[in-house]
Amino acid sequence: MSLRFIFALALCGVLLAALAEPDWNLRAALSLCGALLAGIALAQLVFYLRARAEDYARRELPVSLDKQTESARGGETLAPSDTLLRMTMNSMREGVIVVDESMRVVASNRAADETFNRAGVGALRDRRLEELTRNPAIHAAFRAALERADGAEVKVEMRDEGRRMFQLRVAPLLIGEETKSRGAIGVFFDITRLERLERVRQEFLSNVSHELRTPLTAILAYVETLEDGALEDQENNRRFLSVIRRNASRMHNLIDDILELSAIEAGNVQLEPGDVRLRRLVDDVATALATRAEERGVSIVNEVGEDVIVTADARRLEQMLTNLMDNAVKFNREGGRVTVSHERDARERIVVADTGDGIPAEHVERIFERFYRIDRARSRELGGTGLGLAIVKHLARAHGGEVSVRSSVGAGSAFIIELPLNRQDTTSASKKTVERKTSSNASS
Repeated sequence: MSLRFIFALALCGVLLAALAEPDWNLRAALSLCGALLAGIALAQLVFYLRARAEDYARRELPVSLDKQTESARGGETLAPSDTLLRMTMNSMREGVIVVDESMRVVASNRAADETFNRAGVGALRDRRLEELTRNPAIHAAFRAALERADGAEVKVEMRDEGRRMFQLRVAPLLIGEETKSRGAIGVFFDITRLERLERVRQEFLSNVSHELRTPLTAILAYVETLEDGALEDQENNRRFLSVIRRNASRMHNLIDDILELSAIEAGNVQLEPGDVRLRRLVDDVATALATRAEERGVSIVNEVGEDVIVTADARRLEQMLTNLMDNAVKFNREGGRVTVSHERDARERIVVADTGDGIPAEHVERIFERFYRIDRARSRELGGTGLGLAIVKHLARAHGGEVSVRSSVGAGSAFIIELPLNRQDTTSASKKTVERKTSSNASS
């Protein structure tokens, strides 16, 4: 009912009273009417403020909470705090599982469902822990929390689609205050990536120690030989010194490559991209490798076009090409050929192909790992450090590109450096396309 209607109704009442009673006091009637209107206005104000307060409270409640207040069990309504807890648990990366005294799952979050559903076990709720996993370490940790009310922390491994490592922490839990029923809550921390990094670190230290020990042992052995009197042996002393120099040079190159790779991986290498004439750069690298190529009877063929320009750091691109072309010469056949070519579609592709023995399929995926060698003895004999391809991989990624290999046994290998497309080439190509469209429209 509007305030204007109430005022009109009150005024009509006053007029009717005045007409019905001649001796009626007009001033008293007007005072009564004013009091009546003031009371009505106050009531309207109270109703208005209450409606605004309710509307404000409804708008303050988040829509996501309001939609999730219905429990999965029979439409039971949850308090906002329970909903907030459920949302928090489901947003965690760590998997959480709560079991009762019979080792049956009574609650779990989304991360735990995804972790165990990789094995295709279905919904976790109301399932026994033995149905989810047969890992004895997991069962023992939960059983210790239930039987001895003692927390446990173990490292567990799961093998379903892949090898995954978890740090499991289990603690006792009081499920019901009235029934005093006991349970246990377990939190699964995924440490797969940390374990992989730790394994890589250990392998790196082991490989570095081994790679440095071999030339160092040779240096010490020949130095002792010279000290024991071979220094006066005019026929062999220079040969001994040559061996010492070669092994010292190998250690120096290895340390340089380790420092270089560490700087690249740490992001401490600053790239200065610019326009690089690829054919000229390939010619420079081929000239630097000419002596080694002649010794093995390997020819280097540059098939890059004269007008090819790529956007890259010239020094780092030369470093990548030197590593790939040097490997192509070293691991080629006698009288073989190394071909460098260029392709362009969605990306710039620099292809270094050889006519060597090729790479077996089981080694292709690991060929860019640090210190990974197919033939260790041959690689050391040819002076390789085992880090060249790893450096190429990280430098290509620093440019926003990638490196890959195509190979088949007996048919040689082709290493491909992929770089982002030259912006100027892209712009000129788009301009040419527009010009062609314009000319065709004009002619039509």
